[in-house]
Amino acid sequence: QPNSLYLLDEPETPLSPMRQLTLLSMMKEMVAQNCQFIVATHSPILMAFPDAALLSFDYTPAQQVEYETLEHVTVTRSFLNNPEQYLRHL
Repeated sequence: QPNSLYLLDEPETPLSPMRQLTLLSMMKEMVAQNCQFIVATHSPILMAFPDAALLSFDYTPAQQVEYETLEHVTVTRSFLNNPEQYLRHL
């Protein structure tokens, strides 16, 4: 529906990484139709949506933050670059 507001709560939960990318594509098409999204997510993939305003609730009040500084992004990137470093401490 054009000109709509969508509220999504952790939409990544049932989605594989490829399906998360599909969701991003769908959202991009809908934004082009003047739709807006408020998304609560832990997914670095969904957080990467171009020009998204990212708010962190780790602060009071919530603050706008940069994608590259988010813990979800830095930890995921670090883990994927060197999983053995993390797994040997289990």
